[in-house]
Amino acid sequence: MAYQTVNPTTNKLIKTYPNHTEADIEAALSAAHALYKSSWAQGPIQQRVQVLERLADLIDARAEELAKICVQEMGKLISDARDEVWIIAEIARFYAREAEGFLAPIRIESALGEAWIEHHPLGVMMVVEPWNFPYYQLMRVFAPNFAAGNPVVSKHASIVPHCATVFEELVNEAGAPKGAWANLFITSSQVADIIADDRIVGAAMTGSEGAGAAIATQAAKHLKKSTLEMGGNDVFVVLEDANIDKAVEAGVFSRLHIAGQECICAKRFVLHEKIADEFLNRFTEAMAKVKIGDPMEEETKLGPLSSPEASAGLAKQVQRAVDAGATLHLGGKPIDRPGNFFEPTILTNVTRDNPAYFEEFFGPVAQIYVVKSDDEIVELANDSHFGLAGVVYSANIERARALASRIETGAVWINSFASTAPELPFGGVKRSGYGRELSQLGIKEFVNQKLVLVSNAS
Repeated sequence: MAYQTVNPTTNKLIKTYPNHTEADIEAALSAAHALYKSSWAQGPIQQRVQVLERLADLIDARAEELAKICVQEMGKLISDARDEVWIIAEIARFYAREAEGFLAPIRIESALGEAWIEHHPLGVMMVVEPWNFPYYQLMRVFAPNFAAGNPVVSKHASIVPHCATVFEELVNEAGAPKGAWANLFITSSQVADIIADDRIVGAAMTGSEGAGAAIATQAAKHLKKSTLEMGGNDVFVVLEDANIDKAVEAGVFSRLHIAGQECICAKRFVLHEKIADEFLNRFTEAMAKVKIGDPMEEETKLGPLSSPEASAGLAKQVQRAVDAGATLHLGGKPIDRPGNFFEPTILTNVTRDNPAYFEEFFGPVAQIYVVKSDDEIVELANDSHFGLAGVVYSANIERARALASRIETGAVWINSFASTAPELPFGGVKRSGYGRELSQLGIKEFVNQKLVLVSNAS
């Protein structure tokens, strides 16, 4: 597995990074385990959250540089890269501010005596993270685990080694002790070996179903907890009373965000029959007019996919859907220009026997479905292998709330595209995974929630 920076806008190789050796892995594990056993992990939380505050300040100071690295390495629009850099600083500050309260003892009323729950670190974590949010994915696991006292060993995606390297540099510069965070350029088999190591207590992964299954299997084999965040194919529902202007605008943005390479972006557009034609016409016009080009240019709205393989794979997936009976309403193929650009694409008439019905399209491809009732919306939404984050647009908030409660996902957003914030939990159900990151739920995934009771009989 070659760790390389290849600019997806031009497909030019910029730099190759050497893999870490077995000696490097052992040094990282030894340092992390020693740190967990030290007063850093077992002592007051203030020494840890102060580092998170400094980390946030360092990120702010280098924001534009970090954003440009992200654009160069995985093709994200410069505006989206700036947003990502901003949110990781906010996540660091959020846990710096809130972690002590989240981990404070919780009193329990009990007839048996005085009882409470304490929160303690578990030990060294192994995390495997994807390329589409190369800083955000790391901060999502680093900040809460660091605050809790869990050192982290990380394998990042092989196409974003510069982002991985600079993140580690920032953590160290902020004053994190040796062993708190280790970035390793390693293979999948080495990840499996690390999870099996007695010094590792848990594993977290964001990525594909295949990678998730492998991580979960290895963790379970060694009786270790895991959390997984995988794909999504959730619905973007537009009811007949919705504000169509806002729904179209949000739908286009969400479907093309990160060139459609985002697990929670809109994928299956579920339209009430009374507004279906109007929405589709306006949505098609807006998708067709999108400015495609260099992601470093401020006016660009659709940049490249992450790699030539991603573009070729998406083209085959679209063709397979058409061969199975779907209608290619717009786009459908790579753009003939340098880089990995793909046309904004719309598929209609996707039936349940079409493979596309159950697949996630990781690129700028939208599917359109037309329904007659709320019950039909729920049936279609829940007839999915995934369950990550859905959207409902409606002027009737009570109706939208009722739909949100019936849709089987980790989250539903009403009258907004699905997005993120430090205080909001992130995660899914079904093949989208299990466990939560961010918020107070995320910091408690890998802590020992220990009961202590002073008996009335003592």
